[in-house]
Amino acid sequence: MSGNTPAVLCQSDCTLGRDCAIQENQSNGTQVDSLTLASTNTDFAFRLYKELTMKCSDKNIVFSPFNISAALAVLSLGASNNTLQEILEGLKFNLTETPEADIHREFGHLLHMLSQPGDQVQISTGSAMFVEKRLLILAEFREKARALYHAGASSVDFQQPHEAKTLINDYVRKQTHGKIKDLISGLDVDTVMVLVNYIYFKGKWRKPFDPDFTFESDFYLDNKRTVKVPMMKLKFLTTPYFWDEELACTVVELKYTGNASALFILPDEGRMQQVEASLQPETLRKWRDSLRSRKINEFSLPKFSVSTDYSLQNILPQLGIREVFSTEADLSGITGSKNLRVSQVVHKAVLDVAETGTEAAAATGMLKKGSALLKNPLNVNFNRPFLMIISDTDTQSSLFMTKITNPKGN
Repeated sequence: MSGNTPAVLCQSDCTLGRDCAIQENQSNGTQVDSLTLASTNTDFAFRLYKELTMKCSDKNIVFSPFNISAALAVLSLGASNNTLQEILEGLKFNLTETPEADIHREFGHLLHMLSQPGDQVQISTGSAMFVEKRLLILAEFREKARALYHAGASSVDFQQPHEAKTLINDYVRKQTHGKIKDLISGLDVDTVMVLVNYIYFKGKWRKPFDPDFTFESDFYLDNKRTVKVPMMKLKFLTTPYFWDEELACTVVELKYTGNASALFILPDEGRMQQVEASLQPETLRKWRDSLRSRKINEFSLPKFSVSTDYSLQNILPQLGIREVFSTEADLSGITGSKNLRVSQVVHKAVLDVAETGTEAAAATGMLKKGSALLKNPLNVNFNRPFLMIISDTDTQSSLFMTKITNPKGN
């Protein structure tokens, strides 16, 4: 179970006025298809993941790369000049190959696909802008945000910061079904806009764990320390499996009912850093392409609930997104003034994994027919730090990325 929300807070240095139209790219052809966008988002996801691990190497990590990139894409609608270029190139788009209009069109298409109602998995994703009531937002920006990202705008009195914080947090709590309770911890009177993106996923395992088989077991934090955790167990599980000899890690895919799945990556003891260093779109593609149906005698996975809280304005500059946080920011496409900058990018995530299922978004590879069921008995025990990637099956978009170093929480 996972809920995930980033928020972008903007501040102004003076009264905002001047009209500014957003230039419309009339390109008819879409040069970015869903799989290309998924690969680009995966590149961004892994680069962001590596920055997060540098700042908290021994901590649990949970975030939604898709959610963060979508929030920045909405913001880029109002950006110009170098600010716009930094945001889109920081998201790993090649602007010489891909027109800006195509980027937004494909993001919109992806959001539309994810928001389709289904009876198997529940995915809710969206955006909202909370704008200082004394500030006039440009009609062009408002319309583009609504048309491409289904992002609505509400007027808020940021001169009453406590009331504004309550309004925004109540909205996010409702949209994430109570999973994200306090996205915004504080606002000040200089804040003029808060941009919120949220994503919520709830899925049931195609083959659920039997709660009667869950037992208390050791989880090895490292080669010296352990914690007791509830360990879920499946016997005689046939599921996509791959042993990556080069990186010394086990890769197992568990499917949800519907178009979703979770990829679990278990490095051998002492090999986590090697696996992390190798994370790139090609690695994920290799894992997915190499999965083969395999019978696992006994599969064990911790039952856990973890949450994280990031201030990404301290991390995104490492990915080249710098100017938007400075007085040099050009967000004139939002209000017509260049005196608008981003002061905070808040990202919170919650992930629950239990016997019946998970809440997050999911990715899955097709089962390769005719793959061999090896005769040697195989046991897979996730009793040490591991990675988990949940993606949407149809688009192969990595919607949640997780590193569990301690299932009991940090």
